[in-house]
Amino acid sequence: MDNPFLKEYRSDKTDIQLVEEAQNGNKKALEDLILKHQPYIYNVAWKMVRHPSDAEDLTQEATIKIITTLAQFQGKSSFRTWAYRIVANHFLMSKRRPNESVFESFDKMAQGLDMTPDHSLTEQEQKENKEFIKEMNYSCMSGMLLCLTREQRLVYILGEMFNADHNLGSEILEISKDNFRQRLSRARKDIFNFMNEKCGLVNKSNPCRCHKKVTFALNNKVIDSKNLLFNREEFSKFKNEIKGDADDMMEIIDDKYAELYGQLPYKKDFDKKTFLADIVNDDHIKNLMKLN
Repeated sequence: MDNPFLKEYRSDKTDIQLVEEAQNGNKKALEDLILKHQPYIYNVAWKMVRHPSDAEDLTQEATIKIITTLAQFQGKSSFRTWAYRIVANHFLMSKRRPNESVFESFDKMAQGLDMTPDHSLTEQEQKENKEFIKEMNYSCMSGMLLCLTREQRLVYILGEMFNADHNLGSEILEISKDNFRQRLSRARKDIFNFMNEKCGLVNKSNPCRCHKKVTFALNNKVIDSKNLLFNREEFSKFKNEIKGDADDMMEIIDDKYAELYGQLPYKKDFDKKTFLADIVNDDHIKNLMKLN
């Protein structure tokens, strides 16, 4: 399994080998190490800040921090714990992104949804706008993540979406296992309660339906019909990429909302060559790592 957030992760030895070679100036080993972890760093960032360009910036910044402190890694913990602790700290301490002000609380999001006019679509119109309705669905659920505090959001992304158990999650975030479980429990409850009260996907008695909001979203450029952020063919589903089950940290209130988050997109491939070139060919990085 490649997912570094699973306790069954089998690549710690490979990580150590790559780190040792990179510390000795092997450029290829450094590139392999980056390529191995980059998709997971990016997808955590994407869920943290919602917009792809912001996620790319966070990914590059966190990766550079890992590389520039790689000489300090002494193998006292696993590389994944050490590296993702750097990633988590950077994500939590980085400057706030514009989307975090738009989706700053569940109350504000509820108000926004209530103020968005409904435009009912016929069954035929729903079929014709299927990809945009799905984009609306993904966009709304991504916004819900931003309604959590940064700490809750990161715990939820690691524990619920990436299936990190309380042992690894607490190590990465440098909190107790009980604290990790409690934060995850609270985040789950907050998201479930909001969806149960507002979202028609979880509770059919709720009036909010993605297909009723999509006309307004398209007309007001909330959704760019020519450049979808979430519902794209080249993206996989989280549940297809993030395998394994986390320990039972609490009784799941309702499986439906968790299943929906498993449908959110996972980006496997992006401009890796350019991303790598920007980092490993930087003069400061080359001199620092004595790359050959």
